Amino acid sequence: MLSGELYIAQDPELTRDNRRKRRLVWAINTSAWDASDERMKLFDELFGALGENAWLEPPFNCDYGSNIVIGKNFYANMDCIFLDVARITIGDNVFFGPRVGLYTPYHPIDATVRNAQMEGALPITIGDDVWFGGNVVVGPGITIGSDVVIGAGSVVVKDIPPHSVAVGNPCRVIRRISDEDRRYWMDKAKAYRRSKSGDE
Repeated sequence: MLSGELYIAQDPELTRDNRRKRRLVWAINTSAWDASDERMKLFDELFGALGENAWLEPPFNCDYGSNIVIGKNFYANMDCIFLDVARITIGDNVFFGPRVGLYTPYHPIDATVRNAQMEGALPITIGDDVWFGGNVVVGPGITIGSDVVIGAGSVVVKDIPPHSVAVGNPCRVIRRISDEDRRYWMDKAKAYRRSKSGDE
């Protein structure tokens, strides 16, 4: 399964791993609204790795959890679904809007093979300093570079290079992130800080 080749999911080891996921995800999604420390401990147990200062809003779901590796300062809004039949790797300082879907599985185009319950999966890799709007979907085998913004509702079926703004279905790069962008947003942030400190 993890090699990207066809496999059949009805396997005792996979069944055991999926039951482990179901137990942890059920506990996460039914936890009390103010049980944030408890939830983050459950997420830490669920994932293959979870960096410091991570935060995920429930509800959340995945296939196994153990094939998900997340860096530090991660945030995911509610209703995200990560289908980690293959490995999902997420870098540092990555923020997801609501209902982001990371889908590593693929299914054969040929109906005879597909109906024999065979499927496969390819890994998804996301770099550092990435932001996804709500309802972004990423397909199997995709790599998204660092310093990327993906617009809401995009369906990503091809790799996205670093320092890009990309939108659409299918998602495509519409421009590079420039030094002018950085200056503009740094100035906006400075103006906010000045207003909060009363130094206007």
